[in-house]
Amino acid sequence: MKNYKVNVNGTEYAISIELISEQEAKAAQAAPAAAPAPAAAPAAAPAAAGEGEKIAAPMPGTILSVNVQNGDAVKKGQVLMILEAMKMENEIMAGCDGTVTSVCVTKGATVETGAVLCTIK
Repeated sequence: MKNYKVNVNGTEYAISIELISEQEAKAAQAAPAAAPAPAAAPAAAPAAAGEGEKIAAPMPGTILSVNVQNGDAVKKGQVLMILEAMKMENEIMAGCDGTVTSVCVTKGATVETGAVLCTIK
């Protein structure tokens, strides 16, 4: 066993290296490879959006409140939900009059820019 000091990007590490024979090296190479880890289950698909005008998240953030449900009648400019981004509360408003056909997020959900929050028809 040999001990060495290695400096990587200004951090010093102490390592130990064991010297093995050629036969041991060949035996290690011939050993069967470990089976790959099982693949993770696929992520759940996002909630399907209903038909109509899609209301999308203008920025990434967290949904603080959802003020509408499926089937609610809404007017243009009505606050549908509150999105918190960078410690600011942003009102997400209806872009048209209509009926909410789907609500794709819940309170506390984290969303990315462009994620469909709800649809209005």
